[in-house]
Amino acid sequence: MTIQSMTGFARREGTTGRHRWAWELRSVNGKGLDLRLRLPPGFEPLETEVRRLAGARLSRGNVQLSLSVSVAEAKVEAVVNHDALQAILALRQQLGPHIDPAPLKLDSLLAIRGLVDVREVEEGPEAAAERDAAILAGLDAALDDLIAMRTGEGQALAAVLSEQVRTIERLAALVEQDPSRSPEEIARRLAAQVQTLMEGASTLDRDRLYAEVALLATKSDLREEIDRLKAHVAAADELLAKGGPIGRRLDFLAQEFNRESNTICSKSNSAQVTAAGIELKVVIDQFREQIQNLE
Repeated sequence: MTIQSMTGFARREGTTGRHRWAWELRSVNGKGLDLRLRLPPGFEPLETEVRRLAGARLSRGNVQLSLSVSVAEAKVEAVVNHDALQAILALRQQLGPHIDPAPLKLDSLLAIRGLVDVREVEEGPEAAAERDAAILAGLDAALDDLIAMRTGEGQALAAVLSEQVRTIERLAALVEQDPSRSPEEIARRLAAQVQTLMEGASTLDRDRLYAEVALLATKSDLREEIDRLKAHVAAADELLAKGGPIGRRLDFLAQEFNRESNTICSKSNSAQVTAAGIELKVVIDQFREQIQNLE
């Protein structure tokens, strides 16, 4: 499956019968899928199908779907109020002896308010259904374009994330291979510390002191943190290779990466390990920031 960004834009327009329509789709980051529709008056019945189509194609992001419709060619018709016409003709007949017997002219009839109404021709059910079908097909095409843009950005982000995971892997290896972690170096450093303490306080119990030092040495060991970092790196690689909507799971891994880097810095007794831990934190912050754009 492909990896998608949550950022994208698409526009599709077309003509159906005497109507021109245009879809504009805009997508930005979001915790879930939030569809915001803007439909012109009279097209509210399309909302259910629009949400179904978009929900089936997208799983995350704040998406605004705007539809505009205009009439490319207006058609009008003249509608005669036959009741009013019959009343006028009856009145003319009633007043016949008192008025001009000349035939009524069309312009005279049109001047009578309410006798003739000029209005836009209403579409029949079949024409409206054909128009709506074309508009929904345009939405489907616009969703294709939006997904293509989100996919392109997602692939670019995946390359960046993969490189950052490699950096995390490299820094973890530096920590693991640092000379300060060798048993010999740990023993030498602890022995020197014990000797310093014994010289300064001869009343200390040597055996008790060595036991406490051994406990501290165990607590300061970075083996578990390094192993967990390696496991998280493998999990991140697997997710990036699998693709699909992986943003939330990668965000969880970023939190775990950050936890291990914090522990490494707090346990470190080497300048090189501390420097690597700080660099780890910087890379992990960048990793997590990029993940916020993923679906």
